[in-house]
Amino acid sequence: MAQPSQPFIDMLRKFGADLNLPRLEIDKVIESHRKNLEAIGNSAGAISEGAKSIAEKQREIIQIMLTEASNMVRNFRPDGGAATLIPRQVEFARKTFDFTVKNTREIAELANKSTAEALKILQNRVQAGLVEIQENIARRSSDRH
Repeated sequence: MAQPSQPFIDMLRKFGADLNLPRLEIDKVIESHRKNLEAIGNSAGAISEGAKSIAEKQREIIQIMLTEASNMVRNFRPDGGAATLIPRQVEFARKTFDFTVKNTREIAELANKSTAEALKILQNRVQAGLVEIQENIARRSSDRH
């Protein structure tokens, strides 16, 4: 007759004990992984918020550009020939260029901010995880002596 199977965790503990590995505290490992998943979720949330901010800024930019183009067409008067038309077109091109540079910079800043925030969340979790490992090693060392 086949022997009843051990739960997987008990098998891992026995395997570790047979190899003289330090005893694994499963509850602490599970808690650590839960914190890792929470940090990943929070990081993804920060990136998602950043993406929403960027999309909103882009919508705002398009709205302003359409309004400006509409105003330009509405106010366009082809009177005076090239002498008055060319300076108007140059002015419109300059305004468009300045507007585009300004908004590109703002979008880049939004992207950098959300990326930095997401990265900081992950960095904090990695640092906390390292502290947890150090504390666990210190506790085990003191238990042995």
